[in-house]
Amino acid sequence: MQEINIFLVEDSIADIAMLEEVLLDSRLDINLETHLNGEEALEALRVKSPGELPDMILLDLNLPRVDGLDVLKEIKSHPSLMVIPVVIMSTSSNRDDIIKSYQGHANCFITKPSDFDQFEKVIEAIENFWFSIVKLPKEKNSDQTPT
Repeated sequence: MQEINIFLVEDSIADIAMLEEVLLDSRLDINLETHLNGEEALEALRVKSPGELPDMILLDLNLPRVDGLDVLKEIKSHPSLMVIPVVIMSTSSNRDDIIKSYQGHANCFITKPSDFDQFEKVIEAIENFWFSIVKLPKEKNSDQTPT
């Protein structure tokens, strides 16, 4: 089983714990790297070599220091980061947040459920879609970045 690297940018300790609990039961080998604010996340992404880049970024919108939309803008304007799928997971269901996320080239927008069972179903759906159905740009077992 190949390892899947997920880069989580989330400031809610409760949401991080819930995601970690769901991923423990995953049929996939998932490595979760967590950052609590947008500034820290961008710094961490900037220093990664091409072979260290994540397979997916889960991004909250309401973050301290640098908000999620600004993080998204930075990611999607950087040549080696722009191909990484970015899934917005926010408590917001505000139409403006959804539109701004897609205008910023988010790959999808999900409103986080607060109920654990629903949260688990959402994460399983993400796993099934993004890691079973979709072809991701990053080649596994390769340190080459897409051109």
